[in-house]
Amino acid sequence: MISVLIVDDQSLIRTAVGELVSHEPGFEIAGSAANGREAVEAVRALHPDVVLMDIRMPVMDGIQATQAICDDPALAGTRIVILTTFEEDEYVLQALRAGASGFVGKGSEPAGLMHAIRTAYEGEALLSPRATKALIDRYLAPASPATLVVPPELAQLTDREREILLLVGRGLSNAEIAQALVISPSTAKTHVNRMMSKLGAHDRAQLVITVYESGLLVPGQP
Repeated sequence: MISVLIVDDQSLIRTAVGELVSHEPGFEIAGSAANGREAVEAVRALHPDVVLMDIRMPVMDGIQATQAICDDPALAGTRIVILTTFEEDEYVLQALRAGASGFVGKGSEPAGLMHAIRTAYEGEALLSPRATKALIDRYLAPASPATLVVPPELAQLTDREREILLLVGRGLSNAEIAQALVISPSTAKTHVNRMMSKLGAHDRAQLVITVYESGLLVPGQP
């Protein structure tokens, strides 16, 4: 049973999404929250599998709440899916940087919403590396030497891992990486998972962001 916490400042959305999720076999509603602070408190108390998180909320917004949840090692089992509207792409990038697994539009069909929850629960990124790169190209300015964010953990990567990290940053899938490097897809996946562990990334989307914020690749370039 996949437990879901719904976070939105509009009670109508909380009720509608809650009704949808609770009637889907294999899913249950753990609870709900009307702002980011309530969301953090609820996650600490209930430990839901997945949080559906609105971005714009009073008291504490969804990005701050996502950061607080993802920074807490005790809450590592909870995945966050951002509930968004089409105007919020820039905020989605910030949410991915904070640790969200991806996003789903508030106007999505029920099947799309349930797929998003299930995908996040299984530990996969909802947003493909290519889609993440498109967001970065659009909203993340090229980093200057003074603004580079270079995780010290990058030094722990092997030469092969750094090579694969750049390919992840360019939006390649495991199968495409395997083809480019003449290795098996399972080997490529193992390298990616190992990098995520070393860099403390929740998923591939965060790996892509790390590549650009550390200056290994420049936004807007192929």
